[in-house]
Amino acid sequence: MEFDVAIVGSGLAGLSVALNLAQTRRVAVIAKRSLTEGASDWAQGGIAAVLDSADSVENHVRDTLIAGGGLCDEAATRFIVEHGRAAIEWLIEQGVPFTKDDAAELGFHLTREGGHSHRRIIHAADATGHAVVATLSEQVRHHPNITLFEDHHAIDLITSERLGLPGRRCHGLYALDLQSGRTVTIEAPHTVLATGGAGKVYLYTTNPDTATGDGIAMAWRAGCRVSNMEFIQFHPTCLFHPYAKSFLISEAVRGEGGILKLPDGTRFMPNHDERAELAPRDIVARAIDFEIKKRGIDCVYLDISHQPAAFLHEHFPTILARCLEFGIDITKEPIPVVPAAHYTCGGVVTDLAGRTDLAGLYAVGETSCTGLHGANRLASNSLLECLVVGRAAAEAIEAEGFATAVHAPLPAWDESRVSDPDEEVVVAHNWDELRRLMWNYVGIVRTDKRLERAKHRLALLRDEIHEYYANFKVSRDLLELRNLVDVASLIVDGARSRRESRGLHFSRDWPATLPKALPTVLTPKYVRRPNA
Repeated sequence: MEFDVAIVGSGLAGLSVALNLAQTRRVAVIAKRSLTEGASDWAQGGIAAVLDSADSVENHVRDTLIAGGGLCDEAATRFIVEHGRAAIEWLIEQGVPFTKDDAAELGFHLTREGGHSHRRIIHAADATGHAVVATLSEQVRHHPNITLFEDHHAIDLITSERLGLPGRRCHGLYALDLQSGRTVTIEAPHTVLATGGAGKVYLYTTNPDTATGDGIAMAWRAGCRVSNMEFIQFHPTCLFHPYAKSFLISEAVRGEGGILKLPDGTRFMPNHDERAELAPRDIVARAIDFEIKKRGIDCVYLDISHQPAAFLHEHFPTILARCLEFGIDITKEPIPVVPAAHYTCGGVVTDLAGRTDLAGLYAVGETSCTGLHGANRLASNSLLECLVVGRAAAEAIEAEGFATAVHAPLPAWDESRVSDPDEEVVVAHNWDELRRLMWNYVGIVRTDKRLERAKHRLALLRDEIHEYYANFKVSRDLLELRNLVDVASLIVDGARSRRESRGLHFSRDWPATLPKALPTVLTPKYVRRPNA
């Protein structure tokens, strides 16, 4: 099947690229589950942008650079922040139902989150991601120039090297149809990776089951550099309950006055940072982790019950309803919370239009590393990046043109030398072992010894998984496990190479921060780097 553009992933980044190109181009959107089952749909807080005259681009840039621990690319940060208002106006034009405030300058309510010096988070109550994705996915689903491949799992990119052709270019991808079990070949002169992050590499995460680092792993195997993979953001407040799977309590709860307390009711954040509950995520997550381990407790508590019940119903209806399902009335009692893996700040190295090291291949959103997030992402900057870089990628693709490379038809997927799996338990066991060892050895606080143990165990797992992949037919679980072990190895390699503590990466063996901030760039050894 041939298209002008193939987009892998159906979150905000992928949807925005698709809609910006589909007026004149044939676009394929490949989603490994349904169109709305991604991390963007789960985003609660909102989108950061300068929308009030009391705020400024300089303020937003400064807040981002401070949160990023000296590692943000200032030019990238400025570009994305400067285009924030236009991105929000585009969403408003699409019909996204942001929460209104007649007294506000733009007519929409703006909230504040940790690390922000001003109220600049536009939101749709406490389910912004769902509102945005629902609006855009409806348009994508009914667009005549967009073909949807739901329940299709991308396997690998089709590169010139794979085809035995000169040069370094991506020509499309192979994807597994999860319904039929057949593998399809999708050819396109431009391929966009928008698969999100890799939160499922950890035992505890706020991410959906789809967050298995597929795009990062595929790009790495195709010869693209990755950067800053050691910087994994742990959301400080994930609901702690045996049956509450991956439910985060938005930063906006702290932004609206939520207080973190120990089980005895003592407030502890002022002991860790002068900004208390409004400190950036890495500081809050590390403080909670410290208190939990120091005192041997299961969780801490986030108390917003001092706010009027009507206020909580208006601003946090989803959180309120979800907590009530587990017998927690946030209007009367605090919420039990723990940190959980939340956001992958690193990713595939790209420019500000999403271009990777491989011609014809783009990466956007959490899959990419533009330099915006540095060593720690500022709250609500992620959806902003999806929108701004997504539009820039669409413009770059349009400018490059759509001439298809001259080559023989792409070969079909070859399953002639593999058989049906004989022991599915191997995949399930390795999946559990991988996520547990990453949580224990490569979590919020790291040491050289833990990282060395993780590297050794990952090498054994990777060999076993890749041997299994080479001998048996692919399945979703096997593909995700293969991608997770590749991404886990990149996280460990990045962490081992950083001889300091910075932002989200905290090492007991290297507690000091070096005077000069440098990104960690990893290059595949088996291919030459095409772009400087």
